[in-house]
Amino acid sequence: MSVIESWFEEKQSAWLYRAVADAEQDASKKKLFNTLADAAESQALLWERRTREQGDAVPAFHPSQRARLVRQLVQRLGPRAVRPVLAAMKIRGVSVYSAGVTGHPKPVSAADMEGKHSRVSGGNLRAAVFGVNDGLVSNTSLIMGIAGASGDSRIILLSGVAGLLAGAFSMAAGEYISMRSQRELFEYQIGLEREELKEYPEEEAEELALIYNARGLPLDEARRIAQDLMRDPEHALNTLAREELGLNPHDLGSPWGAAMSSFLAFAAGGIVPLLPFLFGAGKNALFVAAALAGAALFAVGALLSLFTGKRGWLSGLRMMLIGGGAGMVTYLIGGFIGVNLN
Repeated sequence: MSVIESWFEEKQSAWLYRAVADAEQDASKKKLFNTLADAAESQALLWERRTREQGDAVPAFHPSQRARLVRQLVQRLGPRAVRPVLAAMKIRGVSVYSAGVTGHPKPVSAADMEGKHSRVSGGNLRAAVFGVNDGLVSNTSLIMGIAGASGDSRIILLSGVAGLLAGAFSMAAGEYISMRSQRELFEYQIGLEREELKEYPEEEAEELALIYNARGLPLDEARRIAQDLMRDPEHALNTLAREELGLNPHDLGSPWGAAMSSFLAFAAGGIVPLLPFLFGAGKNALFVAAALAGAALFAVGALLSLFTGKRGWLSGLRMMLIGGGAGMVTYLIGGFIGVNLN
């Protein structure tokens, strides 16, 4: 990144910090983002001096269209609602909007601050359950629609296999692109953080202290902890990425792993209504497929209750009714189309 680009990034960050501070109702968070804005302005002045030392003119600052849009979103929806967007715009301190930030014991050392991030996430399990549910509902609906239009088991089987493969590959491709883009963004942000840590470590330490202060730690104590963390550059980078960007540098996600997981989860759900046709259940294949799909929908709904806190049987029944309703509608539409085509 050139000197003038670094100057622009700091000026734009300061401009957005002010927007977040203006939209923030909490006094400590407002103070945090106003102070971060001042720090970004100071860093912009450093780059401005270097620009002039090189004999180049410093242009007038005008925020980008993207930054203007982000500011409007912050004003209308609030900073917490657009936290991922703010992180993508290089806005530090958004980790104060993370779930579970409040209500923890106050840390007294650098190790305590790091320990707050060692938590177990159920995101992978949740994604797998939803992937199975997507495959189950979509392929059951497809099979029911084809069955309504044609009673030929071979056509139903062929359509179901095609739907399973198309859906699974589509999910895998979408998940790969999403995860790849996300990882590239995270790597870019961590790279910027590494450059800033090398360029002005004292300012970075102060930003970190301000974040801890916004979480309820006395400022002097927060500064002491931040200075302790800064003694090891690699440790400092990891901490800054976690606290300022809300990222875990060691867990940015695998695009190929996400794609394969999505493919397998969707396929696992999509194959359930196909089983009677694969194993030749004859005239009763459609009824067996509907029964299997209903049981699987109930099981998936019951599993989802782990993430919603609802009663398992109620969540399972709701999912079975929703999936069953989708299958019934597509069966009726297929029957209507089949009659008219014939």
